[in-house]
Formats: sequence, C-alpha cells, structure tokens
Amino acid sequence: MSPASEKAFPVSWDQFHRDARALAWRLAGAGPFQAIVCITRGGLVPAAIVCRELEIRVIETVCVASYHEYRTQGATAVLKGISPDLAGVAAGGEGVLIIDDLVDTGKTASIVREMLPKAHFATVYAKPMGRPLVDTFVTEVSQDTWIYFPWDLGLSFQPPISGRPA
Repeated sequence: MSPASEKAFPVSWDQFHRDARALAWRLAGAGPFQAIVCITRGGLVPAAIVCRELEIRVIETVCVASYHEYRTQGATAVLKGISPDLAGVAAGGEGVLIIDDLVDTGKTASIVREMLPKAHFATVYAKPMGRPLVDTFVTEVSQDTWIYFPWDLGLSFQPPISGRPA
C-alpha cells in the first residue's frame, strides 16, 4: 500500500482500551474459555485486557511475523508455535480464545486457524479480506486503511485528511 493511497486511522491508548473492552463484552457470552492464545506482537495488549475482563488465567503466545519494517507485508513465518501442553488439553482448540489486534489480509489468521481450527478467533479491528476468518471483532475498516496503533506512535503532527497542508 503506498502512502498516497492509504487512509490513516490513528488509535489512541484510550480508544484502544475502550475497543478492547468492547471486544471483551462481546466475548463474555461466547465462552467459557479455558485459555487465550495471543498472536504476537499485536495481540499482546488486547489479550491482556480481555484476559483481565474475562478472568482467564492461562495465556499462551504464538509468534507469527508477517509485517516487515512496520509497513510492508511479506512472507509469513511462524517464529514460535503453540505449546504442546495447550494443544493437548484443547483438542483442536475447543475452549480456546485466539486474540489479535487486527486481521488484515488473513495470512496470519489462516496459519493460526490451522493450528486451532475449533478455537474462537477474535480481533479488535478487521479488514474485509481477513474478516471471514474471525468469529468476533469490534470495528471494521476498509482494506486501504492503515491503522496506527498507540504503541507505534509518538506525539507528532498529523496532516489533514484532504492532503492539503494545514
């Protein structure tokens, strides 16, 4: 996606916290869940909020890299799989909640879905290409929108939407 064609969606810490809590509200009726599998790195913050709200104590990570240099999506690689202990307890992922910040093209989601096909997959944000792979999400954004998460931002000027200088 080129900078000229993308739509910017900056998300503050307050907004992200509200959206992650909204995700927890939606998930409260979908459980019970015995464990969370958090997709790193983006899923770490929403997983912390959701596990607190739903009182889930077993938290596992799966480490998948798909974005490189923060802006380009490239080859997807599993850097760390799911613990055999969790995989053995939850046959196919039943009773497991998978959490990520965003489903974009669905490449990462597809890989994790294969690992735990019966798990409930939830993201805070969803784009149209990846949306069919998740069971629950809070906000849909267009495919050409770039979400600027609060952990990636500092305080700086944001150009107007029209593209004209302020």
